[in-house]
Amino acid sequence: MNNGPITEGDLHAFVDEALGPERRIEVAGHLANHPELAQRVQSYRRQRGELRAALAPVAEEPIPPELHLARMIKAHRTSRTARWQAAAAAVLILGIGGAGGWTLRSVFQPPRAGIGALAQEATDSYAVFAPDRVRPVEIMATDRSELIQWASQRLSRPVAVPDLSTSGYRFIGGRVIATAHGPAVLFMYDDDHGTRLVLLSRDMAIDKNAPMAQHSRGLITGFAWADKGIGYSLVGHISSQLLHSLADEARRQLGND
Repeated sequence: MNNGPITEGDLHAFVDEALGPERRIEVAGHLANHPELAQRVQSYRRQRGELRAALAPVAEEPIPPELHLARMIKAHRTSRTARWQAAAAAVLILGIGGAGGWTLRSVFQPPRAGIGALAQEATDSYAVFAPDRVRPVEIMATDRSELIQWASQRLSRPVAVPDLSTSGYRFIGGRVIATAHGPAVLFMYDDDHGTRLVLLSRDMAIDKNAPMAQHSRGLITGFAWADKGIGYSLVGHISSQLLHSLADEARRQLGND
């Protein structure tokens, strides 16, 4: 029984042994016919094993005394004075000032603007569209001129598509997406072996000129930069060295050097 195309999520679930029996058989058959994907899954397994090995000592440690149920119940039955002291401390922290409160809040929230926000948007876009094997882009590379015209109209500026084919990544198309900072154009590339890259570009309200900087989340790596008010972030699941060279090439073609 065919349950649809094999996605990146299926590969990770296969490694984590989280697939149902039928889907697991499908994925195993697919890997048998695609050695390059089988190699990637093997690398996932190695990473999983290394992570489990690194965390094993922590997992084997005894439960700290302060987490024992009896001690937690006793601690919960604190005196009225202690409770009032805790409440007063909380009020004091919140009352230090608006700036202080927002500083603490920013630690737990993704960046709201600038090159950091662009990097986050590019990573999110990669996570949503790159694994899609049915409709990863809205306009295909065969309609490149239509895509460029449409994106240029929506972003109110000329848009160019970097050519990364000499590095083994074929342009397959793109789409215009919405972000919290206005429209952005997304271009996608594929190495014809299932590995994809996403280049996201939009206008920048701040960080209008920013040097190239690496960003990452989990196994997804990216390089983001801005020039003359336009920001770019190239994202993929490949080595940072290779991605950096591809980002340099894209920047050169876009006239950002």
